[in-house]
Amino acid sequence: MRLLLIWLINAIALLVLPYIVSGVQLRGIGTALIVAVVLGLINAFLRPLLVVLTLPVTVVTLGLFIFVINALLFWLASHVVKGFEVSGFWAALFGSLLYSLISWILSALVFGGDRATNV
Repeated sequence: MRLLLIWLINAIALLVLPYIVSGVQLRGIGTALIVAVVLGLINAFLRPLLVVLTLPVTVVTLGLFIFVINALLFWLASHVVKGFEVSGFWAALFGSLLYSLISWILSALVFGGDRATNV
């Protein structure tokens, strides 16, 4: 049940993004649900590999390169799912940052701030 709630929270966060970031377009709720799954899978399987491979750059930039990785993976999701469009790198960067922030806030409201401890 908790996993379904997190999935819905992430989809809602995606639905809010086009109103904040002009370079992010989303067709509808069905597309948002699919994108939430795709982003979850990308972040589960591809992100750890990229973080390890770019560790020297991440250390030199004091961790700021992680934002670049997140943006590129967000952009990748837009190429995988039809109906989800990100117009460029900067839209992907701001979209990924705001997506994380919005989903974190919504999760804290729904779960009382203990999302990470009981997944």
